Amino acid sequence: MFRKTISLTHDGALKAVAAGAARAVTIGVPQCLVVVDASGETIASLRMDGARFLSLHTARGKARTAASINAATGGMAPEAATLAGIASQGGVTNLPGGLPIRFDGRLAGAIGVGSGTGEQDFDVARAALAAIGADAI
Repeated sequence: MFRKTISLTHDGALKAVAAGAARAVTIGVPQCLVVVDASGETIASLRMDGARFLSLHTARGKARTAASINAATGGMAPEAATLAGIASQGGVTNLPGGLPIRFDGRLAGAIGVGSGTGEQDFDVARAALAAIGADAI
């Protein structure tokens, strides 16, 4: 048996981060952005000037969570979110701002954004997806 997979290149990850950062500048909210591959390993990351330094950690957790569940973050039941956070030693989070990166419905990775409100984080993440032609979420 086999399964077809798709990969996000480092060029694509950098383009996503740049587009997300540009959107963050437009809305006036410095952000931390992390792009991971489908297995949750970091491909690209950025902490913009003025973004909260701890938000880089949460952005990474959001990206890894979105890749792991192949869905947007922020929708877990509170009990499940607490257990997932404990089981992953803080590597998984239920905070909003993580989106899977899919092309034609196939998971290639995820992006996590942090340092704004949940809606601002999602806005920046959506701009990053649009810049690389990923499926809209």
